[in-house]
Amino acid sequence: MNNSFVLKGAVIDSKNQDTLRLTKQGYVVCVNGICEGVFEELPEEYQDLEIRDYTDYLIIPGMSDLHLHAPQYTYRGLGMDLELLEWLEVNTFPEESRYADLDYAEKAYELFTEELLHTTTTRACVFATIHKEATLLLMDRLEQSGIKSMVGKVNMDRNAPDYYCEKSAQESVQMTREWIIEAKQRFKRTIPVITPRFVPTCSDELLKQLGNLAREYDLPVQSHISENLDEIAWVKELCPKISCYGDVYHQAGLFGNDVRTVMAHSVYSSEEEIKLMKENQVFIAHCPQSNTNVASGIAPVRRYLDDNLRIGLGTDIAGGFSMSILRAMADAIQVSKLRYRIVDETQKPVRLEEAFYMATAGGGAFFGKVGKFEKGYEFDAVVLDDHALKTPKELSLRDRLERIVYMSEQCQIIDKYVEGTHLLL
Repeated sequence: MNNSFVLKGAVIDSKNQDTLRLTKQGYVVCVNGICEGVFEELPEEYQDLEIRDYTDYLIIPGMSDLHLHAPQYTYRGLGMDLELLEWLEVNTFPEESRYADLDYAEKAYELFTEELLHTTTTRACVFATIHKEATLLLMDRLEQSGIKSMVGKVNMDRNAPDYYCEKSAQESVQMTREWIIEAKQRFKRTIPVITPRFVPTCSDELLKQLGNLAREYDLPVQSHISENLDEIAWVKELCPKISCYGDVYHQAGLFGNDVRTVMAHSVYSSEEEIKLMKENQVFIAHCPQSNTNVASGIAPVRRYLDDNLRIGLGTDIAGGFSMSILRAMADAIQVSKLRYRIVDETQKPVRLEEAFYMATAGGGAFFGKVGKFEKGYEFDAVVLDDHALKTPKELSLRDRLERIVYMSEQCQIIDKYVEGTHLLL
């Protein structure tokens, strides 16, 4: 059978948001790219499948990065002394404008894709630039890598420099339509996603037409929301009749309900916005490293988890400097402790179990049945070697996972599978 095999080793995945399933020595079965489950003893019906022996290694579900900007990879770790809106003007717009040059784009996207391949990420939601051809080039590189992704040609028709702004809503939509048609013809595992940058750079007309495109082509949506206080004030100035930031997207048909939507950040979401996100099943991409670097704040993730909002993690390159979702897990736990101590002691810090859930099943749900080793889920898996993390202590399986999260740079990725396909690292 194609893409049918068994992985043997120490298996970790989530039972639910609060609980890990820890199988010290187990078997994870893949049949035609779909998971059949985790077993302590291999059932008779799978005895004839190839067993790939990873004894003493950890086998975890592939992780999902719900928010990152591929063209910003070139300046990660730079310009971190600026807040969001100035950071966009000084760093982002000048750099992203360079992707009109396809030679430059090819060099940059090759480096980006190569590093992403060597992380625990198996699924990703990716922003490109306003350039159609460069966006197709990025999609081609991701398609070849084997990672499954959603990639967006960015839309922006106002409040941006002349050298990096589309001339009109009509031009932006027409170019986006052409890109969607070509991408759907060319790619199987790389899906186009409607991508208004954020409300300040998108006119009401553009947002409305992008909502129509999302429904016409049955495409998901990604954007930013309530990241920065100055940004929120700007949105209120631009759209004075709205009930909250998210209401702008909602009125344009871009905020969940009949489209699948992920919004990055939600650092300062109001009660009205939280209610709207929950009612419309909007996903939140929590990006703790970026929120820290561009001085936005600390998102109330405990509130979102307790209220059962749909939430995963994002690295947000280049607001974030690391492409590791393991690092994003550590950051999410650490900033939640600061929020608990400094902001609201009724909101307990995020636990390891919850961070792991967000990194795997929580974010994976945006892609469908992804992020668990449950029967019927798409088989994404990462095999980790933690032997370099030496200690005389006898460690539990949970202990080993915790150390990998905090010391991921000393951990080696042995193998990686996406929908049952073994990727070449």
